[in-house]
Amino acid sequence: MLPDADDLPELLLDLSVPHEHINELDGLRRTLAGDPGALRLLHACVTELLEEPAETGRTPDLGELFAASPAALGGSFAVFVFVAALPHTLALHRRRGIPAEVSRRTLADLGRNLAVYRRGNGVIGLHHKRWLVRHFRGELFQLGRLQFERARLGQRSSAAIAMAGLDAVPGMPCLNLHIPDFLGPLTPSACDRSLDLARDFFGRHFPEERVETALCHSWLLDPQLKRYLPAESNIVRFQERFRPAREDDEPADTEPVRFVFGDPDLPVAELPRRTSVERAVGDHLRAGGHWHIGHGWFPLEFE
Repeated sequence: MLPDADDLPELLLDLSVPHEHINELDGLRRTLAGDPGALRLLHACVTELLEEPAETGRTPDLGELFAASPAALGGSFAVFVFVAALPHTLALHRRRGIPAEVSRRTLADLGRNLAVYRRGNGVIGLHHKRWLVRHFRGELFQLGRLQFERARLGQRSSAAIAMAGLDAVPGMPCLNLHIPDFLGPLTPSACDRSLDLARDFFGRHFPEERVETALCHSWLLDPQLKRYLPAESNIVRFQERFRPAREDDEPADTEPVRFVFGDPDLPVAELPRRTSVERAVGDHLRAGGHWHIGHGWFPLEFE
């Protein structure tokens, strides 16, 4: 399941892995190939990752398997798991008739997440390994500015949607929206284009799921942001697309610090104030406030 040494660099480039990682990963591949126990673990991870790839909302954790990887491989083991799964993922995409450019842009999130980790830590690694499992199982797709994850309605979200007079019960198919980093501003026009692409894409390639609602669970939906940002800001206009699904009182202060500044452990007193978003996140925390994950939804209208 491990790619040949000669093939690995091109595969990594296709996944947008940062160029400065290529030679290091090539050397670590030799370490992995020479460790029979690590190869068995790799096989177990890929097998678990690909189990029932059409089942949404039940993404395998793989946490214990990833944690068992040899220390000599550092943060690279998960990268090799995803690279080993790549042929199976692409075969799944082909069976669904998914265009090659959608596959390429979706799976390039591996490189994006490696870049995010390197920005904060200076070495190869991934913050949330389980996050990328969705991509390689065929559950999540990059369509323009936004990412869309095939999912199922939960109890509280379905109740909120039903209260609006729409048909919604737990377990119904839905789409979870995600906002990737390093992909330009979150403009209304870019979001509109993504939603148009999603309506066509899921209606064409997953017609049996009959998706009618889109949800988002993100600190970007915390209504407190409106106290700091102008009404015409991209974030506020993004918020206004959604109806509340539920409230979350649990503080999630590290989320905006991670996504805005690149390191969730930065001291609050030292957070920069270069942009309106940086000032909003840092000033709110310095004033003793907390940020929360917002939960919103809106109906998806298909032609």
